[in-house]
Amino acid sequence: MRKVVYAALAGFAFFGASPLLAQEVVLTLSGAIAGQDGSTSVELTMEDLQELPRERFETTTIWTEGPQVFEGVSLRILLDHVQAAEGEIRASALNDYTITIPTADAVEGGPIVAFSRNGAEMAVRDKGPLWIVYPFDIVDRYKSEEYYSRSIWQLSRMEIVAKD
Repeated sequence: MRKVVYAALAGFAFFGASPLLAQEVVLTLSGAIAGQDGSTSVELTMEDLQELPRERFETTTIWTEGPQVFEGVSLRILLDHVQAAEGEIRASALNDYTITIPTADAVEGGPIVAFSRNGAEMAVRDKGPLWIVYPFDIVDRYKSEEYYSRSIWQLSRMEIVAKD
């Protein structure tokens, strides 16, 4: 069922309209978290993400041309929102590509889960609807393969694995 929803979302995003995104689940967080009802899984819609405090920064990336303005929720705020434990984030894309990000990256002035680039929602074909982006031009240490590899696009799931 979820694949059908993503295919439908991809179709809407392809044509530039995204009427379903506001109410459809776009990000699932699971693992070592404490959801509002004590659960270990939280499903968020685009609307849910947009209701959290937003951050915006301008940066260049190795995947885009020229400076880009990204807007979204900071990784720190998102992890605080679900009461994530310290450890690692296993972030997965729509195509199941998965990377690991230490929760220690979730700092003020750090990466955001972007839902907007240059003032517009991002289509699946344009690395959306969600993309973890680091402020590469603001913090010099982020300009390295270590951090570029953590900048996952088409983000759909985040599993929090607590430190042992």
